[in-house]
Amino acid sequence: MPIIDILVNCPTVETADTISAALIAQRLVACSNRYPPIQSAYTWQGKLEQDEEHPLLLKTRADLAQQVEDAIRALHPYEVPPILRTAVEANADYEAWVYDVTRDP
Repeated sequence: MPIIDILVNCPTVETADTISAALIAQRLVACSNRYPPIQSAYTWQGKLEQDEEHPLLLKTRADLAQQVEDAIRALHPYEVPPILRTAVEANADYEAWVYDVTRDP
């Protein structure tokens, strides 16, 4: 039962919490972790940008990855939200729980 972590940086705590609540309510993710703010540096439209961002880690089934990404895009204010998927290995009980609390694709 493959599961994945999806990491997305958000511009505000409110954005992160809105995405988290919506995806849990839709049963697209089993749970989320919002980390303390980080400082991000990146090039956007030819300019060096530096901003505070709020990392949000979402845990879900691999077969829900595209639906989760679509839902994030609908809720995220960035034109190009950073959505990073990582395959993870977990204990069998945790994987079973993730499958139990998320919906079928």
